Amino acid sequence: MIKQAPLLAVENLAVSFAEQPILSGVNFTLEQGKTLAIVGESGSGKSLTALSILQLLPYPHAHHPAGSIYFQGQPLMGKAEKVLEAIRGNQISMIFQEPMTSLNPLHSIEKQIAETLLLHKGLTGRAAQLRTIELLELVGIERPKERLKAYPHELSGGQRQRVMIAMALANEPNLLIADEPTTALDATIQKQILTLLKSLQQKLNMGILLITHDLNIVRQFADDVLVMCKGQQVEYQATQRVFTRPQHEYTKTLLNAVPTGTMPALVDPKVILTAYKMSVSFPIKKNFWGKVVKSSHVVKAVSLTIHKGETLAIVGESGSGKSTLAQAILQLNKHTGEVVYLGETLDKLDKNNLQRMRQQLQIVFQDPYASLSPRMSVRDIVAEGLQVFKVHNHLSERAIDEQVKEVLLKVGLDSGAENRYPHQFSGGQRQRIAIARALILKPKLIVLDEPTSALDRSIQKQIIELLKSLQQEFELSYLFISHDLSVVRAISHRVLVLKSGKVVEQGSTSEIFENAMHSYTQKLLSSVVL
Repeated sequence: MIKQAPLLAVENLAVSFAEQPILSGVNFTLEQGKTLAIVGESGSGKSLTALSILQLLPYPHAHHPAGSIYFQGQPLMGKAEKVLEAIRGNQISMIFQEPMTSLNPLHSIEKQIAETLLLHKGLTGRAAQLRTIELLELVGIERPKERLKAYPHELSGGQRQRVMIAMALANEPNLLIADEPTTALDATIQKQILTLLKSLQQKLNMGILLITHDLNIVRQFADDVLVMCKGQQVEYQATQRVFTRPQHEYTKTLLNAVPTGTMPALVDPKVILTAYKMSVSFPIKKNFWGKVVKSSHVVKAVSLTIHKGETLAIVGESGSGKSTLAQAILQLNKHTGEVVYLGETLDKLDKNNLQRMRQQLQIVFQDPYASLSPRMSVRDIVAEGLQVFKVHNHLSERAIDEQVKEVLLKVGLDSGAENRYPHQFSGGQRQRIAIARALILKPKLIVLDEPTSALDRSIQKQIIELLKSLQQEFELSYLFISHDLSVVRAISHRVLVLKSGKVVEQGSTSEIFENAMHSYTQKLLSSVVL
């Protein structure tokens, strides 16, 4: 009897950029209906491996000095672009790590999903629209018919990620490559999506190559685990064995890197910022004359206070208004309500005085690739704030360089990073650049919008410890937005729970985690994948 070839086989894979070796010695197989997880720190080569399978690297600058990749027994390396185009999005689909940069900002959600249906299935018109609505419902998008005409910037990070998943599943592929598929998702949606992928896997007998830094997800959903470190494969075995009897020291380090600890209560802290009855709505329908006749109310009369040296965490499902509220507090979108910072009402400041305040009120955005200029070096990105706020007037170029190097080292980036560009870094490394850009101005309040969502657990733990130490040293205050409740518990003093734009519960971190009163908060806590 002839043995059937595995769905995917990677043999001695190597990747180099120009003459610089980046990845080598990667070997694994994936059977139909099974899930293989690739784990490792940011920059370990996880995404490079995935992109090599679909031949999506920047060839010829990138090349493969060695190795072979077989899909259903057929080689993929060296195939003509036309052949690869027929496979991509049809037999092999990929969920990319950063949905904001993977979705076309000029096209509606309907058009982008329908495009793959037309290309591979020939669906058009009403049939394509019905299938698109079905896919959006499948991945948990509320009111899918209303979302058809929405553009990526009108969706939250989690909603964009679900659209990416819908596109990947549109043609029911044999192999799904999921690169951090739940990074931007809150705990409840994360669990729904992973359960959905598992049920579709069983229905379609689909193989899943799962790239993630969340080891809790790996333990529950993967059959086998491949551990990577600095472009090398260091361990490859069954999931249960990895968690019970890890062989490599690096694997043991990853398993021990879960964020832990709690924040001590603050003693009579000074209030530095108060937001009163903040409301934000977005127009979703206009009449012939351009007058808004229908609006979506995203934030509804939210009030909060932030104290000196305190971390206030905002939690809630994707689309609950967390990021919109934070942007309103920083005067980055239209809103009603009032924000008072150190006795000054920000809503009443003119443009120049508001600009002056921005040095003290910084933000780290959820999607680092979208917020970093691809044309600027890391040195210029991080130093830009010094120039914008004229902090550099008394600093020489050498002094600025030293400050940039110092803050990059603090966030865990090696010497020499300042001379490179954002596209030369992994997702996690780009997030650290974004954190460094905010830290260099030594602000009093930093809004951290999912600052660790793209980071693996070991780097996550380092960043949390870094944020804690900076907070103590400079009495920094943080408004911390996250769907990762283990991170929230480790870094926050107080927690505010949002649901559909309204505050449903707030209190000290210990009160919320140990004695949550509202059913929605209880649901969030029970949805953590453990």
